[in-house]
Amino acid sequence: MKRWTIGKVMLILLLTLASISFIYPFLWMMGGTVKPEAEVMNFSPFGSTFTLDSYKSMIEKIPIFRSLFNSLLVSVISTASVLLLCSMTGYALARLKFRGRNTIFNIILFTMVLPFQLTLIPLYVLMVKMGWVDSYMALILPYTMSPFAILLFRQYFMAVPQDLIDAARLDGLNEFGILFRIFWPLSKPALITVGIIHFMGIWNEALWPLIVIRQESMMPMPQMVTLFAVGGQAESQVGTQLAAAAIMTLPIIVTYLFLQRHFIASMATSGLKG
Repeated sequence: MKRWTIGKVMLILLLTLASISFIYPFLWMMGGTVKPEAEVMNFSPFGSTFTLDSYKSMIEKIPIFRSLFNSLLVSVISTASVLLLCSMTGYALARLKFRGRNTIFNIILFTMVLPFQLTLIPLYVLMVKMGWVDSYMALILPYTMSPFAILLFRQYFMAVPQDLIDAARLDGLNEFGILFRIFWPLSKPALITVGIIHFMGIWNEALWPLIVIRQESMMPMPQMVTLFAVGGQAESQVGTQLAAAAIMTLPIIVTYLFLQRHFIASMATSGLKG
């Protein structure tokens, strides 16, 4: 056997082992939700019998569907606002000439290096003063803008030929018309990338809801699952905790499966340059 063939086989084996190491915990979690409680901690993801007792117990103990609705509402509205507002900001920074444009862009870049935990206390004080604690406003407003989204849109929009913009202006389009009728159709990969990343980030956010939400009926999925697992409601039933975690991960998996082609295309073509 040739040397390069041996190296190729070793590489395939290494990648296979790496893939198994990544996918096994997920398979074990999903398998644990349909196994008897006594068999959940077994190494194998498969049990002796198939049962939905863990899901039934979870539904009886917590308002899982209400929290699922809360997460969907917050994530969808926040993602839509980021796509709209950040694309407008990115267009202004990429194509409009005004005093202080580079300074504003540098400030936005600087905010990307600040940890979110640094702004938790000022944001919470603001939510209290505005009377938005235990409301959807507290969950949505802090995530209506994203420095990363602004950066990605700016870099993507800078690659659009200026001749196309000039022609659109000659046809009578204003800046909003150019953005939504010219740039948006040309920037679908960037829009999908920002949408997926932001949706996943908001969907998985647990720290901020733990600070501003106390009413059980207002809790999103990550907060509900966290309190369910560590707050004693699960009564040490591992299968029930895994069932709650599985319900929380399904929307993310479905979203990525449907949009992964556009996501990969965007990561390959929208390099951050210039």
